[in-house]
Amino acid sequence: MTVHTRQFDPADTEAVVALWEVCGLTRPWNDPRADIALKLRVQPEFFRVAVGGSALAGARANDEIVGSVMAGYDGHRGWAYYLATAPAHEGRGIATALMREVEALLLDLGCPKVQLMVRSENEQTLGFYDRLGYESSDVRVLGRRLIAD
Repeated sequence: MTVHTRQFDPADTEAVVALWEVCGLTRPWNDPRADIALKLRVQPEFFRVAVGGSALAGARANDEIVGSVMAGYDGHRGWAYYLATAPAHEGRGIATALMREVEALLLDLGCPKVQLMVRSENEQTLGFYDRLGYESSDVRVLGRRLIAD
């Protein structure tokens, strides 16, 4: 199977939500479809998917979503969310390729730093980011919901 990356297409929604669910990225208090809809309104080019199947242009009918990452730039820092690789495709460099791709997109905008959040109990993912050169920051993440899901 050939794997390539491309910008998310709205037709990918259900496959991406299924990927996030199998990877344990969804939570009952966050509607993943609403997250997708919001992302498509702001910097949709920073929503990337890894697709397995034919590398031929326009051959999406046989494509399978095997990875995703959602990123953005607020003018001060870049952020990455929803990095996922289908369990059957782990270890093939898909997540690394997706992260490097959004890092390059952010760098093209002059973004000096990319940040992300990982649940503290997710040791496997923390190890992955360590290998990519990400460092832990001594900060607390605070949030306040402005719109209920």
